[in-house]
Amino acid sequence: MRNSFQVIWLKTEQFVLSIPAQATLYILLWSLIIWLVYFTTYPAVHDSVHSLRHHTLGVSCH
Repeated sequence: MRNSFQVIWLKTEQFVLSIPAQATLYILLWSLIIWLVYFTTYPAVHDSVHSLRHHTLGVSCH
């Protein structure tokens, strides 16, 4: 017989492995990465994407 922890873990595992959940997690991950690249103040990253930021509609740089 399974205890309640195993049942909860099984339901969580089934949810995370579902296609909609994976797609959502994938989109959130890439959104976070893109946001970090666009809005970082770290000079090496900021300077390398400076031109891209100026040419992207709706993304201000200064």
